[in-house]
Amino acid sequence: MSKSGPRAHTTASNAESRPRNHAMSRANLARIFYQPSVIYFNAAAECLSIRGAGRRLNIASSAVTRQIAQLEDALGLELFERDRRELKLTPAGQVLHRHIRRLSIPLEVAVSELDMLRGLKTGTVHVATVESVGISFLPQLITDFRQVYPSLQVDVSVVSSAEVIARLADERADVGFGFIAKPSEHVEVAARRDVRIGVVMSPNHPLLKAPTLTLADCIAFPVAVAKPEISIRDVIEPFLQSSALNLPSLVEVDSIRMLVELALIGGHASIMTPIGAQNEIRSGALRFRALEDPDLPTNRFGLMVRARSTQQFAAAVFYDHAMQHFSSVELPGEVQLK
Repeated sequence: MSKSGPRAHTTASNAESRPRNHAMSRANLARIFYQPSVIYFNAAAECLSIRGAGRRLNIASSAVTRQIAQLEDALGLELFERDRRELKLTPAGQVLHRHIRRLSIPLEVAVSELDMLRGLKTGTVHVATVESVGISFLPQLITDFRQVYPSLQVDVSVVSSAEVIARLADERADVGFGFIAKPSEHVEVAARRDVRIGVVMSPNHPLLKAPTLTLADCIAFPVAVAKPEISIRDVIEPFLQSSALNLPSLVEVDSIRMLVELALIGGHASIMTPIGAQNEIRSGALRFRALEDPDLPTNRFGLMVRARSTQQFAAAVFYDHAMQHFSSVELPGEVQLK
């Protein structure tokens, strides 16, 4: 039997018009908000992936998609921007996710406290970090932490420095590691380390013989720099522009790890801080030289938490552990604070 009749046409039209033009009544919305759709939306918002949300909740991806569509239809707003590569929260999705986190945090605290009454230590700490920390000292920090607290879960998101601060501010992260370009009233810098910007290169690179090293010296060789989405580019951009030199050998990448690899196997001089190449510098596979350009600022790196917040058990003990570990980490090129 053909399915191209009036009913099929009506169904297709309804599907195309979602989400609806206006929200449901408050009473009906309340019923929606106590359904799985909110749980599924929250998982997708944290994973930024329908498949990731399905894996976390141990359900089919199609169920996640269906529940989010139901929630969008109820609100009359799209919650995600969808493309082939990734999922992004719309402004409406960001607002909803922020408020859901605020509602769920007290419940997470209550469950954690009840577990402690039973002699258990459970909970999840959400960590937001820049890539350079994620590939240098954070793995060891987490490994040591898990040996002391094996029942606590650690959820790590590798994002930009700006996103680290944003996640702390809107309660999507408990602890953050990142570079601090602009202070935020919503974030407290619990521990700070200032590091020099310099060149990471192989032990036999000709630039190691230079008595002093500037960006202009580097331009004569293949150079790799971070793209604008990585915070260090904002610091070095004025110096790249003011040099007024042709940059035929410049390679731009959006990954700190790629900068390290280019120095290791490509013979490039990678402009970066030593954070992210600490293991290679320690082993002798790479060398770090600070740049001596006049007025080149240091990069301020910090361990951050949300300002004026009360941390639940998992976040509090991870914070204490991170503070101890952070204070003992050796950073080549560090500037001692007075």
